[in-house]
Amino acid sequence: MLRLLFWIAVIAAAFWLWRRFNRPAAPKARPHDSEPAPMVRCAQCGIHVPRDKALPQGSQWFCSQAHLDQSER
Repeated sequence: MLRLLFWIAVIAAAFWLWRRFNRPAAPKARPHDSEPAPMVRCAQCGIHVPRDKALPQGSQWFCSQAHLDQSER
């Protein structure tokens, strides 16, 4: 009986080690993904949008073309 428990323990340890070392490496996060995007406020509705998706007009920013057009009136 002791011999059977020994072999079960050896097989379990080998299986655990095999799974531990054959696990795929976790993808590393790119540094620029972890940085927050600069946000600007829409002059028409006040919503905050990323600066790279906002539409500038002078010193004001807009969240959409419709809000940019409404401000020109």
